[in-house]
Amino acid sequence: MTATDLSVTKQEADKLFQRKRLIGFGIPAVIFAYLVYIFFAFDISGLAGRANLDNAVTLASDSWSHKVHVTRDNRSGEITYAVEGERKGTYPEGQRPDWVSGDEVITIDLGGDHIVRYLPDNRTEIEVPGFPLIEVQAEGRSLTSNLPEDLPDWISASNRRIGITTPEGRITLTGARTEVFNYFPGWELFWFTLDSPYHGQSLGTILFGEQIDPTRSNIAGAISDWWNNAMWRHKDVAWAIGETILMAFLGTMGAAIIALPLAFMAAKRFSPVMMLRAATRRVFDFVRGVDALIWTVVLARAFGPGPLTGALAILITDTGTFGKIFSEALENVDQKQIEGVESTGPKPLQRYRFGVIPQVVPVLLAQILYFLESNTRSATIIGAITGGGIGLMLTQAIQTQKDWEEVAYYIVLIVVMVMFMDWFSGWLRGKLIGRKD
Repeated sequence: MTATDLSVTKQEADKLFQRKRLIGFGIPAVIFAYLVYIFFAFDISGLAGRANLDNAVTLASDSWSHKVHVTRDNRSGEITYAVEGERKGTYPEGQRPDWVSGDEVITIDLGGDHIVRYLPDNRTEIEVPGFPLIEVQAEGRSLTSNLPEDLPDWISASNRRIGITTPEGRITLTGARTEVFNYFPGWELFWFTLDSPYHGQSLGTILFGEQIDPTRSNIAGAISDWWNNAMWRHKDVAWAIGETILMAFLGTMGAAIIALPLAFMAAKRFSPVMMLRAATRRVFDFVRGVDALIWTVVLARAFGPGPLTGALAILITDTGTFGKIFSEALENVDQKQIEGVESTGPKPLQRYRFGVIPQVVPVLLAQILYFLESNTRSATIIGAITGGGIGLMLTQAIQTQKDWEEVAYYIVLIVVMVMFMDWFSGWLRGKLIGRKD
């Protein structure tokens, strides 16, 4: 190698080094610029300023706890006791929580020396440790109180509404009613409502104890009361889970059935007419290019809400996806197997049936079962739009802004459903294809 060649090689090496150096400096600069853009475009500083951790803590606690309402109607003087404030969770006549006492003066012991008293003439007294006694009088639609002008953060007050939030519970006062919320851990009345004879009974008593309800056996009666629980609606939830799975199953299997013959029309090896191939592929591009949620909105306007509309939305979108996947699988089949079948003199359909389908079945089944699992999750969101399945119940619970323990219940069920479908699809794939993941 001459000196000139060495000089050229050194120059090329220097240029390559400089290029790599520029790239090394350029990539971090681009990433930094992108992060700066995100900071301003998404208003990160504004989001941080609007964040309310107290609301987040309240929401999180509501997901694993329940509250008992003690409510006084300031017009009639009637006092009711209800779990989550629901009519279906109201204590029967003559019953009330053991932390409430008194007749003329109703004393509510929230714990930790936090006491609320419902006095005659719509008067209320509230004792909070370390704060002067709070006295409130409801008169018509307005409130009068002895609260000072400089209020702590845990008290909000006007002449129409007073809200007090303490570690032991919350108190809300308006001209129409006075309400105390006492919080407890757990999903209350999940098994039996207050009107069930099995409420408060232990599992051992139900299984092995004396007959509680003279008209039915303990086990049959307990299962019936749990299944027909009016607050947690276990029967409706089970039906909704079934609707969600059925929506995903019909949409996925229907798409696979439609896409398979169309895939032969889109595969070059089996469709020599270029115009037919191009038209079929453009159809696949169109139906899968529009998201299933968009198809859901369109079909809901056309056919009305319901689980079948959601299944059709999944079917349309997955037909395009399956068509592309299946056609690519058909392009890669082994020609020798097809020729071997042809040597026996079969008809064209038999040639495809015995020479092509067995080669692509593992790929087809794997994709179908994967999409079945994925569409089970998608059917939850689609159901919220079309008015079917567990997605609708989840949306309704979120919209109430009070039943967050039911939201947590539905989310747990959705996660369990997806885990089950994941296991089931893997097991079925192993059985059908002859191997496991």
